[in-house]
Amino acid sequence: MKTVFTTGEAAKICKVSQQTIIRCFDNGQLKGFRVPGSKFRRIPREALYKFMKDNGIPTDALESGKRKVLLVDDEPDLVATMNEALQADGRFEVRIASNGFDAGMMVKEYRPDLIILDVMLPDINGKEVCHRVRADQTMEDVRIICISGMIEDDKVQELKLAGADDFLPKPFDVDVLIEKMCAQLEIETGVLA
Repeated sequence: MKTVFTTGEAAKICKVSQQTIIRCFDNGQLKGFRVPGSKFRRIPREALYKFMKDNGIPTDALESGKRKVLLVDDEPDLVATMNEALQADGRFEVRIASNGFDAGMMVKEYRPDLIILDVMLPDINGKEVCHRVRADQTMEDVRIICISGMIEDDKVQELKLAGADDFLPKPFDVDVLIEKMCAQLEIETGVLA
């Protein structure tokens, strides 16, 4: 478990901008230290925890160390397979939505780090979900990986323009999905010891 964080890591955990963390560090609200001989700031886990508690920021991301993933797909078998693989991996906390409406509600309260989004949902298309997530500035750090079995190359480009960070055609190997997730979340691939 990590005991010291950079300002960038602290910003991701708190879901605020890095500038906000730096400002709070510099004005003394967030305790930490500077790396000797450099201008780099470092924040001990206890100081970050106290800062989060004092400011009403949910501490679950810091406590579990797991990245929050929202799976949005209406195929129960695929959802079960992905959920099982992500739980077994151990680095992810997973919530599931089977339609765009539920996904919209959950994104607001769950604040995921990453959304795995089926493009063909029963009530709304994935492109619209991407637009809505990207329209909310508080969710600018949320990564989105779209998945679909029926899509042409030009539609993939449209999804990326709408805000998707990556695309994976169905059927796919769950290990490939996890690699893409790790790349988007900037975490090491391969299982943690």
